[in-house]
Amino acid sequence: MPRRSPKPSRIQQAELPFRQRGGARPGAGRKPKGLLPGVAHTPRANLPARHPVHVTVKLRQGLPKLRQPRERALLLAAFAKAKQRAGRTGKTFRLTHFAILNDHLHLIAEAQDRQALARAVQGLLIRIARALNKLWQRHGSLFVDRYHDRALTTPRAVRNALCYVLANGKKHAAEGRAVTVPQAIDVYTSAPWFDGFVERITVRGIAGLPLPVATPRTWLLTIGWRRRGLLSVHELPATA
Repeated sequence: MPRRSPKPSRIQQAELPFRQRGGARPGAGRKPKGLLPGVAHTPRANLPARHPVHVTVKLRQGLPKLRQPRERALLLAAFAKAKQRAGRTGKTFRLTHFAILNDHLHLIAEAQDRQALARAVQGLLIRIARALNKLWQRHGSLFVDRYHDRALTTPRAVRNALCYVLANGKKHAAEGRAVTVPQAIDVYTSAPWFDGFVERITVRGIAGLPLPVATPRTWLLTIGWRRRGLLSVHELPATA
């Protein structure tokens, strides 16, 4: 009898680890544009329309200072054109206060929601970048990473934010930083157009300028914060 050949054993395929891209691993994620990390790229909290928001935007290192006459003129023009926005979906945005520092901007705004804020701020920063790049004869990005924002949910928080934004330059000057504010109010802010000072002020040279801020509509920015007391031109923020 012919001998049967042994039945071949079934070959099993070895399992190899499948390498995936991305995920939570050291060094993952978009890298910062500057030398130091900026605002974390995590989902932002919802922004109710009744809450104003304080936005901070930083410039990249090595750029000229913003607190100069030509730069101020370009920024005021950009603010005037982008101070109020109603998107295609009807969502509104209003820029109500601002401060120009040497290497960053402070903004106080009202937005119908988070999406309206993001689109309006993005459009404003694109407008500013184009104008300043043309002035400085350069190309490329101007701002570092994401902007930082903080919702202002109480009258006290709004008043503190107004004092911080309108008097931040004076605070820096008092601390000996590279900022000078020779006037009673800082003309590199929206203070010349602010009606919430205890003192009666008159600023020359702004009559012919387009209004760079929009009239606030939220209760917190119109009535609420005033119940905590009007600001003084001599008041400085607690921190800077």
